[in-house]
Amino acid sequence: MYTQAEALFSHESINVSALKSKAYNFRWAEVEEGVIPMTAADPDFPVASEIVQSIQQYIQDGYFSYTPHTGFPRFKQAMANYVNERKNEGIDPELVLPIDSAARGMYIIAQTVLNSGDEVIVFDPVDYLFRESSLAAKGKVVLFPAVVTNDDRIDLSSLESYVTEKTRMICLCNPHNPLGLVYTKEDLAHILAIANKYDLWIMNDEIWSDIVYPEKPFISILSLGKELNRKTLSVFGFSKSYGIASLRSGALYATEPVIFQELVKNSGVLTTAGGITAISQVAAIACLEQCSYWLEAFLKHLQSNRDHAVERLGKMPYVTVRKPQATYLLFINISKTGLSSETFATRLRTEGRLALVPGTARFFGPGSEGYVRMCFATSRTLLDEGLDRLEAFLKSLQ
Repeated sequence: MYTQAEALFSHESINVSALKSKAYNFRWAEVEEGVIPMTAADPDFPVASEIVQSIQQYIQDGYFSYTPHTGFPRFKQAMANYVNERKNEGIDPELVLPIDSAARGMYIIAQTVLNSGDEVIVFDPVDYLFRESSLAAKGKVVLFPAVVTNDDRIDLSSLESYVTEKTRMICLCNPHNPLGLVYTKEDLAHILAIANKYDLWIMNDEIWSDIVYPEKPFISILSLGKELNRKTLSVFGFSKSYGIASLRSGALYATEPVIFQELVKNSGVLTTAGGITAISQVAAIACLEQCSYWLEAFLKHLQSNRDHAVERLGKMPYVTVRKPQATYLLFINISKTGLSSETFATRLRTEGRLALVPGTARFFGPGSEGYVRMCFATSRTLLDEGLDRLEAFLKSLQ
Protein backbone atom coordinates (compact mmCIF):
# COMPACT_ATOMS: atom_id res chain seq x y z
CA MET A 1 0.00 0.00 0.00
CA TYR A 2 1.33 3.42 -0.96
CA THR A 3 2.28 5.94 1.70
CA GLN A 4 0.95 9.45 1.14
CA ALA A 5 4.32 10.59 -0.23
CA GLU A 6 4.49 7.62 -2.60
CA ALA A 7 0.94 8.19 -3.83
CA LEU A 8 1.30 11.94 -4.40
CA PHE A 9 4.78 11.78 -5.90
CA SER A 10 4.78 8.55 -7.86
CA HIS A 11 6.03 8.34 -11.42
CA GLU A 12 2.45 7.74 -12.55
CA SER A 13 1.41 11.13 -11.19
CA ILE A 14 3.65 12.95 -13.67
CA ASN A 15 2.03 14.04 -16.95
CA VAL A 16 5.00 14.40 -19.29
CA SER A 17 2.74 15.43 -22.16
CA ALA A 18 1.45 18.37 -20.12
CA LEU A 19 5.00 19.29 -19.08
CA LYS A 20 6.12 19.32 -22.72
CA SER A 21 3.47 21.93 -23.50
CA LYS A 22 3.72 24.02 -20.32
CA ALA A 23 7.10 23.63 -18.61
CA TYR A 24 9.46 26.26 -20.07
CA ASN A 25 12.60 27.96 -18.69
CA PHE A 26 15.06 25.27 -19.87
CA ARG A 27 12.60 22.48 -19.07
CA TRP A 28 10.41 19.97 -20.93
CA ALA A 29 8.87 22.43 -23.41
CA GLU A 30 12.28 23.70 -24.53
CA VAL A 31 14.60 20.70 -24.70
CA GLU A 32 14.98 18.42 -27.71
CA GLU A 33 12.83 15.30 -27.94
CA GLY A 34 14.34 12.51 -25.87
CA VAL A 35 16.29 14.81 -23.53
CA ILE A 36 15.46 14.69 -19.81
CA PRO A 37 15.61 18.18 -18.26
CA MET A 38 16.81 18.33 -14.66
CA THR A 39 17.47 22.04 -14.96
CA ALA A 40 15.27 24.82 -13.56
CA ALA A 41 14.18 24.44 -9.94
CA ASP A 42 10.60 23.48 -10.74
CA PRO A 43 8.86 20.22 -9.71
CA ASP A 44 7.63 17.72 -12.27
CA PHE A 45 4.54 16.97 -10.15
CA PRO A 46 1.05 18.46 -10.35
CA VAL A 47 0.13 20.84 -7.54
CA ALA A 48 -2.00 20.03 -4.51
CA SER A 49 -5.68 19.66 -5.39
CA GLU A 50 -6.64 22.39 -2.91
CA ILE A 51 -4.81 24.96 -5.04
CA VAL A 52 -6.80 24.01 -8.14
CA GLN A 53 -10.05 23.97 -6.18
CA SER A 54 -9.42 27.38 -4.65
CA ILE A 55 -8.88 28.91 -8.10
CA GLN A 56 -11.97 27.21 -9.51
CA GLN A 57 -14.06 28.46 -6.61
CA TYR A 58 -12.80 32.02 -7.00
CA ILE A 59 -13.50 32.26 -10.74
CA GLN A 60 -16.86 30.49 -10.83
CA ASP A 61 -18.94 33.69 -10.50
CA GLY A 62 -17.19 35.21 -13.53
CA TYR A 63 -15.85 38.34 -11.82
CA PHE A 64 -12.21 39.42 -12.20
CA SER A 65 -12.24 42.80 -10.48
CA TYR A 66 -9.39 44.89 -9.10
CA THR A 67 -7.80 43.73 -5.86
CA PRO A 68 -6.74 45.96 -2.93
CA HIS A 69 -3.59 47.87 -3.86
CA THR A 70 -1.48 46.18 -1.21
CA GLY A 71 -3.14 42.78 -1.46
CA PHE A 72 -5.96 40.81 0.08
CA PRO A 73 -5.96 41.15 3.89
CA ARG A 74 -6.34 37.38 4.11
CA PHE A 75 -3.11 36.90 2.12
CA LYS A 76 -1.22 39.32 4.35
CA GLN A 77 -2.49 37.65 7.53
CA ALA A 78 -1.93 34.12 6.23
CA MET A 79 1.62 34.97 5.15
CA ALA A 80 2.45 36.53 8.52
CA ASN A 81 0.96 33.56 10.37
CA TYR A 82 2.96 31.16 8.19
CA VAL A 83 6.40 32.68 8.72
CA ASN A 84 5.73 33.54 12.35
CA GLU A 85 4.50 30.11 13.36
CA ARG A 86 6.92 28.05 11.25
CA LYS A 87 10.00 30.28 11.31
CA ASN A 88 9.61 32.62 14.30
CA GLU A 89 9.99 35.74 12.16
CA GLY A 90 7.72 38.15 14.06
CA ILE A 91 6.28 39.79 10.95
CA ASP A 92 3.40 42.30 11.10
CA PRO A 93 0.75 41.42 8.45
CA GLU A 94 0.46 45.12 7.64
CA LEU A 95 4.08 45.05 6.49
CA VAL A 96 3.52 42.20 4.00
CA LEU A 97 3.10 42.99 0.30
CA PRO A 98 1.97 40.23 -2.06
CA ILE A 99 4.03 40.55 -5.22
CA ASP A 100 4.42 38.83 -8.56
CA SER A 101 7.29 36.51 -7.58
CA ALA A 102 10.18 36.64 -5.15
CA ALA A 103 12.34 37.71 -8.10
CA ARG A 104 10.23 40.82 -8.61
CA GLY A 105 10.54 41.52 -4.89
CA MET A 106 14.33 41.50 -5.21
CA TYR A 107 14.17 44.10 -7.96
CA ILE A 108 11.88 46.29 -5.85
CA ILE A 109 14.25 46.09 -2.87
CA ALA A 110 17.26 47.04 -5.00
CA GLN A 111 15.38 49.91 -6.63
CA THR A 112 14.28 51.18 -3.22
CA VAL A 113 17.57 51.19 -1.31
CA LEU A 114 20.29 51.62 -3.95
CA ASN A 115 21.60 54.76 -5.57
CA SER A 116 23.75 54.72 -8.68
CA GLY A 117 27.23 53.42 -7.84
CA ASP A 118 26.30 51.93 -4.47
CA GLU A 119 28.13 48.68 -3.79
CA VAL A 120 26.27 45.45 -3.10
CA ILE A 121 27.97 42.40 -1.61
CA VAL A 122 26.80 39.30 -3.50
CA PHE A 123 28.05 35.84 -2.59
CA ASP A 124 29.74 33.82 -5.35
CA PRO A 125 28.31 31.43 -6.32
CA VAL A 126 24.65 32.28 -5.77
CA ASP A 127 21.49 32.67 -7.84
CA TYR A 128 21.97 35.29 -10.56
CA LEU A 129 18.94 37.36 -9.52
CA PHE A 130 20.90 39.04 -6.72
CA ARG A 131 23.36 40.33 -9.29
CA GLU A 132 20.77 41.23 -11.89
CA SER A 133 18.44 43.08 -9.51
CA SER A 134 21.37 45.11 -8.14
CA LEU A 135 22.66 45.97 -11.60
CA ALA A 136 19.18 47.01 -12.73
CA ALA A 137 19.20 49.58 -9.91
CA LYS A 138 22.61 50.80 -11.13
CA GLY A 139 24.40 49.27 -8.19
CA LYS A 140 27.94 47.90 -8.34
CA VAL A 141 28.20 44.20 -7.54
CA VAL A 142 31.09 43.13 -5.30
CA LEU A 143 31.52 39.35 -5.31
CA PHE A 144 32.30 37.64 -2.01
CA PRO A 145 33.72 34.11 -2.48
CA ALA A 146 31.39 31.62 -0.78
CA VAL A 147 33.99 29.08 0.28
CA VAL A 148 32.44 26.05 1.98
CA THR A 149 34.23 24.79 5.07
CA ASN A 150 34.67 21.17 6.13
CA ASP A 151 31.66 21.48 8.44
CA ASP A 152 29.42 22.59 5.56
CA ARG A 153 29.28 26.29 6.38
CA ILE A 154 30.24 29.29 4.27
CA ASP A 155 33.44 30.85 5.59
CA LEU A 156 32.43 34.37 6.60
CA SER A 157 35.67 35.29 8.31
CA SER A 158 36.68 37.77 5.60
CA LEU A 159 33.21 39.17 4.84
CA GLU A 160 33.78 42.43 6.71
CA SER A 161 36.86 43.19 4.61
CA TYR A 162 34.61 43.50 1.56
CA VAL A 163 32.74 46.44 3.08
CA THR A 164 33.81 49.88 1.82
CA GLU A 165 32.46 53.37 2.28
CA LYS A 166 30.35 52.75 -0.84
CA THR A 167 28.73 49.51 0.41
CA ARG A 168 24.97 49.81 0.76
CA MET A 169 23.62 46.25 0.96
CA ILE A 170 24.49 42.62 1.67
CA CYS A 171 22.56 39.90 -0.15
CA LEU A 172 21.58 36.79 1.79
CA CYS A 173 20.25 33.64 0.15
CA ASN A 174 19.04 31.41 3.00
CA PRO A 175 18.88 28.51 2.32
CA HIS A 176 21.57 28.92 -0.29
CA ASN A 177 21.05 28.19 -3.97
CA PRO A 178 23.00 26.42 -5.45
CA LEU A 179 25.08 25.23 -2.46
CA GLY A 180 22.08 23.81 -0.58
CA LEU A 181 23.35 25.14 2.77
CA VAL A 182 21.37 26.43 5.74
CA TYR A 183 22.98 29.22 7.76
CA THR A 184 23.65 28.71 11.45
CA LYS A 185 22.44 31.17 14.07
CA GLU A 186 26.06 32.19 14.67
CA ASP A 187 26.63 32.93 10.98
CA LEU A 188 23.46 34.98 10.74
CA ALA A 189 24.43 36.93 13.83
CA HIS A 190 27.82 37.61 12.24
CA ILE A 191 26.20 38.97 9.07
CA LEU A 192 23.81 41.10 11.14
CA ALA A 193 26.64 42.48 13.23
CA ILE A 194 28.47 43.63 10.09
CA ALA A 195 25.31 45.11 8.59
CA ASN A 196 24.47 47.02 11.75
CA LYS A 197 28.03 48.21 12.29
CA TYR A 198 28.13 49.81 8.84
CA ASP A 199 24.42 50.68 8.58
CA LEU A 200 23.81 48.35 5.64
CA TRP A 201 20.61 46.91 4.21
CA ILE A 202 20.15 43.16 3.93
CA MET A 203 18.25 41.63 1.01
CA ASN A 204 17.00 38.40 2.57
CA ASP A 205 15.78 35.75 0.11
CA GLU A 206 13.98 32.89 1.87
CA ILE A 207 12.30 31.27 -1.13
CA TRP A 208 13.89 27.91 -0.24
CA SER A 209 13.08 28.06 3.48
CA ASP A 210 10.36 25.38 3.26
CA ILE A 211 12.60 22.85 1.49
CA VAL A 212 14.86 21.97 4.42
CA TYR A 213 15.83 18.48 5.61
CA PRO A 214 15.83 17.21 9.20
CA GLU A 215 19.59 17.21 9.75
CA LYS A 216 19.85 20.99 10.05
CA PRO A 217 16.74 23.10 10.71
CA PHE A 218 16.17 26.42 8.99
CA ILE A 219 16.84 29.55 11.04
CA SER A 220 15.59 32.85 9.70
CA ILE A 221 17.73 35.93 10.21
CA LEU A 222 14.52 37.64 11.32
CA SER A 223 14.22 35.26 14.27
CA LEU A 224 17.24 36.98 15.83
CA GLY A 225 15.00 39.91 16.74
CA LYS A 226 13.36 42.96 15.22
CA GLU A 227 15.81 45.39 16.79
CA LEU A 228 18.70 43.84 14.84
CA ASN A 229 16.66 43.54 11.63
CA ARG A 230 15.36 47.06 11.11
CA LYS A 231 17.11 47.19 7.73
CA THR A 232 16.36 43.60 6.66
CA LEU A 233 14.03 43.35 3.66
CA SER A 234 12.76 39.87 2.85
CA VAL A 235 11.27 37.99 -0.08
CA PHE A 236 9.45 34.67 -0.23
CA GLY A 237 7.82 32.75 -3.06
CA PHE A 238 5.61 29.73 -3.58
CA SER A 239 7.15 28.22 -6.70
CA LYS A 240 9.73 26.01 -4.97
CA SER A 241 7.54 24.73 -2.13
CA TYR A 242 4.26 24.31 -3.99
CA GLY A 243 5.07 24.20 -7.71
CA ILE A 244 3.11 27.27 -8.86
CA ALA A 245 5.87 29.13 -10.73
CA SER A 246 3.64 30.30 -13.57
CA LEU A 247 1.25 31.99 -11.13
CA ARG A 248 4.14 34.23 -10.01
CA SER A 249 3.05 34.33 -6.38
CA GLY A 250 5.42 35.90 -3.89
CA ALA A 251 5.66 38.16 -0.88
CA LEU A 252 7.84 41.07 0.12
CA TYR A 253 8.01 42.12 3.76
CA ALA A 254 9.81 44.52 6.06
CA THR A 255 10.11 45.17 9.78
CA GLU A 256 9.64 48.97 9.65
CA PRO A 257 6.62 50.91 8.28
CA VAL A 258 8.61 53.75 6.68
CA ILE A 259 10.71 51.56 4.41
CA PHE A 260 7.69 49.35 3.72
CA GLN A 261 5.84 52.34 2.29
CA GLU A 262 8.81 53.02 0.02
CA LEU A 263 8.74 49.41 -1.16
CA VAL A 264 5.02 49.73 -1.87
CA LYS A 265 5.61 52.95 -3.80
CA ASN A 266 8.33 51.40 -5.95
CA SER A 267 6.32 48.23 -6.60
CA GLY A 268 3.84 50.11 -8.79
CA VAL A 269 0.81 48.70 -6.98
CA LEU A 270 -0.55 52.12 -6.02
CA THR A 271 -0.94 53.05 -9.70
CA THR A 272 -2.06 49.49 -10.69
CA ALA A 273 1.02 49.27 -12.92
CA GLY A 274 2.47 46.53 -10.76
CA GLY A 275 1.34 43.83 -8.38
CA ILE A 276 0.00 40.33 -8.19
CA THR A 277 -3.24 38.94 -9.63
CA ALA A 278 -6.21 37.90 -7.52
CA ILE A 279 -5.87 34.32 -8.74
CA SER A 280 -2.23 34.20 -7.70
CA GLN A 281 -3.13 35.45 -4.23
CA VAL A 282 -5.94 32.91 -3.93
CA ALA A 283 -3.57 30.11 -4.87
CA ALA A 284 -0.98 31.32 -2.37
CA ILE A 285 -3.58 31.48 0.39
CA ALA A 286 -4.48 27.87 -0.35
CA CYS A 287 -0.79 26.94 -0.05
CA LEU A 288 -0.47 28.73 3.27
CA GLU A 289 -3.70 27.52 4.84
CA GLN A 290 -4.47 24.10 3.36
CA CYS A 291 -1.41 22.41 1.87
CA SER A 292 0.92 21.66 4.78
CA TYR A 293 0.20 17.93 4.37
CA TRP A 294 1.29 18.13 0.71
CA LEU A 295 4.51 19.95 1.58
CA GLU A 296 5.30 17.39 4.31
CA ALA A 297 4.84 14.52 1.87
CA PHE A 298 6.88 16.37 -0.77
CA LEU A 299 9.74 16.77 1.68
CA LYS A 300 9.73 13.06 2.49
CA HIS A 301 9.90 12.23 -1.21
CA LEU A 302 12.65 14.77 -1.80
CA GLN A 303 14.74 13.50 1.09
CA SER A 304 14.51 9.98 -0.28
CA ASN A 305 15.51 11.21 -3.74
CA ARG A 306 18.36 13.28 -2.31
CA ASP A 307 19.84 10.38 -0.35
CA HIS A 308 19.50 8.02 -3.29
CA ALA A 309 21.10 10.44 -5.75
CA VAL A 310 24.01 11.29 -3.45
CA GLU A 311 24.70 7.61 -2.90
CA ARG A 312 24.71 6.89 -6.62
CA LEU A 313 26.84 9.91 -7.48
CA GLY A 314 29.38 8.78 -4.90
CA LYS A 315 30.05 5.69 -7.02
CA MET A 316 30.50 7.53 -10.32
CA PRO A 317 33.87 8.50 -11.80
CA TYR A 318 35.13 12.10 -11.87
CA VAL A 319 32.36 13.69 -9.76
CA THR A 320 31.82 14.61 -6.13
CA VAL A 321 28.82 16.17 -4.40
CA ARG A 322 27.87 17.40 -0.93
CA LYS A 323 24.58 16.23 0.49
CA PRO A 324 22.40 19.38 0.49
CA GLN A 325 20.85 20.50 3.77
CA ALA A 326 18.09 22.25 1.83
CA THR A 327 16.66 22.75 -1.68
CA TYR A 328 16.09 19.98 -4.22
CA LEU A 329 19.29 20.80 -6.07
CA LEU A 330 22.58 18.92 -6.30
CA PHE A 331 25.66 21.04 -7.02
CA ILE A 332 27.95 18.48 -8.61
CA ASN A 333 31.71 19.04 -8.90
CA ILE A 334 32.81 17.91 -12.38
CA SER A 335 36.24 19.57 -12.40
CA LYS A 336 38.08 16.22 -12.55
CA THR A 337 36.66 15.65 -16.04
CA GLY A 338 38.91 18.44 -17.33
CA LEU A 339 35.92 20.01 -19.09
CA SER A 340 34.51 23.45 -18.43
CA SER A 341 31.04 23.56 -16.95
CA GLU A 342 29.60 24.88 -20.22
CA THR A 343 31.30 22.22 -22.33
CA PHE A 344 30.32 19.45 -19.93
CA ALA A 345 26.66 20.50 -19.92
CA THR A 346 26.57 20.90 -23.70
CA ARG A 347 28.10 17.50 -24.35
CA LEU A 348 25.95 15.83 -21.71
CA ARG A 349 22.86 17.22 -23.40
CA THR A 350 23.87 16.23 -26.93
CA GLU A 351 25.67 12.96 -26.22
CA GLY A 352 24.02 11.85 -22.99
CA ARG A 353 20.51 13.26 -23.57
CA LEU A 354 20.40 14.85 -20.12
CA ALA A 355 20.08 18.60 -19.50
CA LEU A 356 21.65 20.14 -16.37
CA VAL A 357 22.45 23.76 -15.51
CA PRO A 358 26.13 24.61 -16.07
CA GLY A 359 28.03 26.42 -13.36
CA THR A 360 28.73 29.60 -15.26
CA ALA A 361 28.99 33.29 -14.42
CA ARG A 362 25.64 33.80 -16.15
CA PHE A 363 23.70 31.64 -13.73
CA PHE A 364 25.64 31.64 -10.46
CA GLY A 365 28.81 33.70 -10.79
CA PRO A 366 32.39 32.79 -11.73
CA GLY A 367 32.80 30.79 -8.52
CA SER A 368 30.51 28.11 -9.93
CA GLU A 369 32.94 27.05 -12.65
CA GLY A 370 33.68 23.33 -12.39
CA TYR A 371 30.13 22.48 -11.30
CA VAL A 372 26.77 21.57 -12.78
CA ARG A 373 23.41 21.76 -10.98
CA MET A 374 20.85 18.97 -11.02
CA CYS A 375 17.23 19.30 -9.92
CA PHE A 376 15.80 16.15 -8.30
CA ALA A 377 12.18 17.26 -7.79
CA THR A 378 10.94 14.43 -9.95
CA SER A 379 9.95 10.77 -9.67
CA ARG A 380 12.43 8.12 -8.62
CA THR A 381 12.01 6.58 -12.08
CA LEU A 382 13.03 9.76 -13.90
CA LEU A 383 15.75 10.48 -11.36
CA ASP A 384 17.30 7.07 -11.94
CA GLU A 385 17.07 7.47 -15.70
CA GLY A 386 18.83 10.83 -15.42
CA LEU A 387 21.52 9.36 -13.17
CA ASP A 388 21.96 6.42 -15.56
CA ARG A 389 22.54 8.86 -18.41
CA LEU A 390 24.98 10.90 -16.38
CA GLU A 391 26.91 7.80 -15.34
CA ALA A 392 27.09 6.51 -18.91
CA PHE A 393 28.38 9.87 -20.13
CA LEU A 394 31.03 10.00 -17.38
CA LYS A 395 32.22 6.50 -18.23
CA SER A 396 32.50 7.50 -21.88
CA LEU A 397 35.08 10.09 -20.83
CA GLN A 398 37.39 7.47 -19.32
